[in-house]
Amino acid sequence: MPDYRRARATGATWFFTVNLLERHRNTLLVDEIERLRTCLQVERSRRPFAILAWVVLPEHMHWLWRLPPGDSDYSTRWRRIKTDFSRGLSRSERRSKVRQSRGERGIWQRRFWEHQIRDETDLRHHTDYIHFNPVKHDLVARTADWPHSSFAAYVERGVYAPDWAAAPSLKVPGDR
Repeated sequence: MPDYRRARATGATWFFTVNLLERHRNTLLVDEIERLRTCLQVERSRRPFAILAWVVLPEHMHWLWRLPPGDSDYSTRWRRIKTDFSRGLSRSERRSKVRQSRGERGIWQRRFWEHQIRDETDLRHHTDYIHFNPVKHDLVARTADWPHSSFAAYVERGVYAPDWAAAPSLKVPGDR
């Protein structure tokens, strides 16, 4: 079995991508957005962390978290959020023989992708990427039209204009 090694910087800021196992035509995350919100709130009450930016799409999501000083354990947080989310859902998903033998659900991809934010430019780039994602995936024509993200809070704080990334041909600042 592979030995997955993750960075362990305490108090760092992290960008995450978390995917459902079955991504094709799956809308579980937006269908169950309140369940997801509750799971995040519960985990934040158990093990605090700051959410800087987020977007939830039908079958995957992106998050920017800042962990408290002295804390580097984002893996446990994600495991608990994914486990809590899965509990209570009907067991109708397809499961491989391996997942069945291990007693695993077939909802989430086992792993997630993380990136430690290096500096303010990197943070800004990843925040833009998060908020542009619904347009990138052709879910909406304007970033402001996607309800499942932190974009509206950023507009309210004056970080973005309400019409930021409104044109379908617009590229995210910093993309090549």
